[in-house]
Amino acid sequence: MTQIDAAVAELRGTMAERFATANGSLDLVKQRQDQTDQRISDHEARLAALERGETERQKRDMARLDALERNRWPLPSIAALVALVGLALSVWQYVAK
Repeated sequence: MTQIDAAVAELRGTMAERFATANGSLDLVKQRQDQTDQRISDHEARLAALERGETERQKRDMARLDALERNRWPLPSIAALVALVGLALSVWQYVAK
């Protein structure tokens, strides 16, 4: 029986070692999965912020665009005025002949 007891004890030790190795591997996989889930959540949050236009760069660009649009408003009015003056001069020259 001593030989059997020794073989069973050795088998138990081997099995315990293998289970510990498997558990360690599973723990590592779980940790990496948790890290991946966190990174995915971070990316989703950043994507949502980009889609809503809430990043600092987007806010700064929108402010610049608004300022440019406000500063260029007289250009179409001036262009229309110049076109009307040109039309009036053309009509006046045609009538004056």
